Amino acid sequence: MNEQTWHRRTEVPLMVAGFAYLVAFSWRVIADLQGPARVAADIVILVTWAMFIADYLVRLFLAEQRWLWFRTHLFALAFAVIPVLRLVRLLQVLTKLPGMKPTRGALLRTQIIVYGAGASVLLVFVASLAVLDAERHSPDATITTFGIALWWSCVTVTTTGFGDYTPVTSAGRWVGVGLMLGGVALAGVITATLASWVVERGTRNNDAEEPATRAQVRELMARIDELTAAQNPGSRTIDEGTDAGGTGVEDATSSDRQV
Repeated sequence: MNEQTWHRRTEVPLMVAGFAYLVAFSWRVIADLQGPARVAADIVILVTWAMFIADYLVRLFLAEQRWLWFRTHLFALAFAVIPVLRLVRLLQVLTKLPGMKPTRGALLRTQIIVYGAGASVLLVFVASLAVLDAERHSPDATITTFGIALWWSCVTVTTTGFGDYTPVTSAGRWVGVGLMLGGVALAGVITATLASWVVERGTRNNDAEEPATRAQVRELMARIDELTAAQNPGSRTIDEGTDAGGTGVEDATSSDRQV
């Protein structure tokens, strides 16, 4: 079994495990579980997380060139460390709307916007759970309910930061750091994608001054060669016959001289 076969066979079970992880973590934090219920939720969280780690290690072991696979599959590492990110892949269905035949650039922009929006929602939701779990039982905590945690995550991810609710624990502050970095990165990607779309729309009917790419030049030259060959199919044969005839004359002349 190779790495691709393993990935194809485990993709659906791991997607289900991602749902189970998110539900168990949400249930534990929002309901503030105690006793056997909390133990059960912790077991689900640990088992599903172990599944993601094991899947990543198996895929790395099965890869033919492991270092190359590691460098080219950083998203797989992110999915193993933060299992809920795997759920973003479910949004792939939104990038393939029926009846649409977009260009490669348009499809890429659609994927970036859809995945970026989905990742932003998951980032805010998971950060709200994480900061509430870290802050709730601190004596000086102001983030004590899920509603407050959600509000704090929204104003933090946009780097607005009203300051009405702030984390007081080290774990909560680290959650805030990760949320701000993730929010800036996602906002930058989505903004750049929208700017690219605006530029394309603005130059769609005014592309006379746009420079041609190397691929376009190569395609044009290949087309010219094809048209030239189609219009002059006998040129190559005539040239070859001329060369052959010329060689014969020279040989005959040289023979006369020898006589």
